Amino acid sequence: MSFEHVPRIRVDFNELVEPGLVLLSKTDLVTCDDGTNIVLHPALPLVAFEYNEYGDGTPEYLFVQGKAERNDPQKNGEWTRAARWCCRFLGDVQYSESKV
Repeated sequence: MSFEHVPRIRVDFNELVEPGLVLLSKTDLVTCDDGTNIVLHPALPLVAFEYNEYGDGTPEYLFVQGKAERNDPQKNGEWTRAARWCCRFLGDVQYSESKV
């Protein structure tokens, strides 16, 4: 999967449902980091990312290749009920000091 040809969607990696699964969106329509809007559907390839800049100016860019997956609160827990979509990781979360 090439990074240039898939939507990049911001997530909060603190919202891991389980190892390899993070909450993605409350709605079907999401805005990507380039400003385009897309409609999520099962198995949609994407890059989930989180960007942080700390008080000392240190940047942190976390990202993972994944696929969209419908959230199932009965399986994933009631605390996930507000989310409609999750991202299933296809590899490990990567780290960079800048967007890749």
